[in-house]
Amino acid sequence: MPGVTIGENSVIGAGAVVTKNISKNSIAVGNPAKVLRKINAQDYQFYDKDKPFNKEDLEKLKKLENDDKK
Repeated sequence: MPGVTIGENSVIGAGAVVTKNISKNSIAVGNPAKVLRKINAQDYQFYDKDKPFNKEDLEKLKKLENDDKK
């Protein structure tokens, strides 16, 4: 919908109607779209199985999670 913001690194389900702002690192689905849960560091271990998951990536994700808590 006009005027809403979808946060960085968020996933919106197919056919979802976003009527309110969606915060970063969120998964939202439905009509109207509702946030199911936050994306966390553990999710990234399964995100791209062809790419090895290293400690640098994990540190970046933990920093993102800490920023969300502030």
